[in-house]
Amino acid sequence: MEEIGFLGLGIMGKAMSMNLLRHGFKLTVWNRTLSRCDELVEHGATIGETPAAVIKKCKYTIAMLSDPAAALSVVFGEDGVLEQIGSGKGYIDMSTVDAETSSKISEAITSKGGSFLEAPVSGSKKPAEDGQLVILAAGEKDLGAIANPMFKMKGPSMIQSSYSPAFPLKHQQKDMRLALALGDENEVPMPVAAAANEAFKKARGMGLGDLDFSAVHETVSSGKGSS
Repeated sequence: MEEIGFLGLGIMGKAMSMNLLRHGFKLTVWNRTLSRCDELVEHGATIGETPAAVIKKCKYTIAMLSDPAAALSVVFGEDGVLEQIGSGKGYIDMSTVDAETSSKISEAITSKGGSFLEAPVSGSKKPAEDGQLVILAAGEKDLGAIANPMFKMKGPSMIQSSYSPAFPLKHQQKDMRLALALGDENEVPMPVAAAANEAFKKARGMGLGDLDFSAVHETVSSGKGSS
């Protein structure tokens, strides 16, 4: 299994590192006070003497540092991340820092050919110990729901009013109708679905049923949709 580096063994970092070891990952750890690594070494981790040493040894390195100053120091300081980061290596910063700090680190790492992932966590000691932290990740290509690949795919054709059917609007309206019926059956109010269904019904009334479902956009752009 790929060896992972971990920089920063405070309350959160120690718990996260321990979980990685429990799940079978090989781990090289570093902390400004190296004695904090001792318990993890007892569980199978090895120590990297400097952040640069950890980066050199590991393909992927996670950082969980206390504040922006610590995050910058570990990257830009003597024996820091930048001395060994490069092509084929990834740096995952799970510290909670300001946007300027994260951007500065990202630009420095990518300029050296490395990959950067901003991944702060939501949670505290107990969720960290239990492996229940929520990770809010954003890299060069954030492919999660927030990136909304549907807009990226459909947006250009909607702007051009081009609706070659990938999934016909009439079938989408049928699906909305079924969802509303299920909601009624279980006494679950679905105001957003109801509003969407009305828009699709309006689009079918405009003769758009056989076009792609994105043609529902015409109910707004034509001024015939409701706000």
